[in-house]
Amino acid sequence: MRKKIIVRAPALSRSGYGEQARFAIRALRTREDLFDVYIINIPWGSTGQTLSDSSEALYIREKIRKTAVYMQQANTEFDISLQVTIPNEFQKMAHVDVGYTAGIETTKVSPQWIDKCNAIVDKLIVVSEHSKKVFEQTKYAVQDENGNQHHNWGLSKPVEVVNYAVRPSTPEPIEINLTTTKNFLTVAQWGPRKNLENTIGWFVQEFKDDETVGLVVKTNTASDSVIDREHTAARLQKLLSQIGEYKCKVYLVHGELPEGALTWLYQHPTMHGFINIAHGEGYGLPLFEAAYNGLPLVTMSWSGQMDFICKPNKKGKKVPLISKVDYNLDKVQTSAVWAGVIQEDSMWAYAKEKSYKRALRECLTKRKYCLERATSLKKHLLENFTEEKKHAEFVNSLYPEESRLEMEAEIDDLLADLL
Repeated sequence: MRKKIIVRAPALSRSGYGEQARFAIRALRTREDLFDVYIINIPWGSTGQTLSDSSEALYIREKIRKTAVYMQQANTEFDISLQVTIPNEFQKMAHVDVGYTAGIETTKVSPQWIDKCNAIVDKLIVVSEHSKKVFEQTKYAVQDENGNQHHNWGLSKPVEVVNYAVRPSTPEPIEINLTTTKNFLTVAQWGPRKNLENTIGWFVQEFKDDETVGLVVKTNTASDSVIDREHTAARLQKLLSQIGEYKCKVYLVHGELPEGALTWLYQHPTMHGFINIAHGEGYGLPLFEAAYNGLPLVTMSWSGQMDFICKPNKKGKKVPLISKVDYNLDKVQTSAVWAGVIQEDSMWAYAKEKSYKRALRECLTKRKYCLERATSLKKHLLENFTEEKKHAEFVNSLYPEESRLEMEAEIDDLLADLL
């Protein structure tokens, strides 16, 4: 008997959580023998909704319509809910409630998140070992309703990790006039966590006298609108004007791109590296995409990306195959504190300027070595992060095989009794 599953998620959002939702939906579609899928589409911040008419987008819209009709009936119920969002938005929706979150980019989960998980969900699925570790290790001293102190209060629900799967796509050119021959790429929404000011500013400082070097910045501030583009372009220009004269180039890419556009940028023959010196990642999807497209990485060996920037050596030790940027762990900036989400006393990574500039230079001066390392990492990811494998892991996390076997045995017993 199929499980009726309601997916509450930003399924059509052009955001990281939107892609996370679509990964989950793809996994469910591989086992239509197990799941009867319903979808409630929710917004994610101020990010826009995709206008795509792909088969996936059409499937999602059809399930949203189906759900709206079903919810108008009396006594509607679901076997499983899969809620793709941050924990303070979890709700009781089904017999079994599963939270699926990117998790946390810092060193500490807020007590509101822990309380919500303990009260609402039966299981938590996260996208990286970093998120799992922080959820399980965060502890608080709390007082219960009877005034008793609990000094080791934390998450009481199980946490499982399912990484994203590789999704190679055909390159699709975009309109961009790359006049430089040694280019780098960064992809991030412009906010405090992504550290774009230093990503761009330090880059331009390092290559200010080299007219052959360029940085492609795929970013937005809040949405993909024309107004947002104008605001983001002005923000970038203000940052660059503070640096002074420079000969290197900075290219702004804004708005929704065709599916293969980023692939085209990742694989562009002039691309020398992908940059991510964000303070922390739940996973780091653009970095992951760049890695399985074989682009050398300039990043830090910390937070969610550790699940895919490393490859086991002959002794089984995981070795980061990156141009490594050194960092310090320190308290999050005041501007990044988000009540109930990012704790004031939590920490994340701060890239070291000299190390970052050295790593950038390495991509130019040791290009052959960096490409060999990137190719090795690409091969590892394409072999071990397949859709078949990751979708199966996700399905088994939602509906474990032993539970399926128990259900089948119960049905067999019932049929035997009837006969």
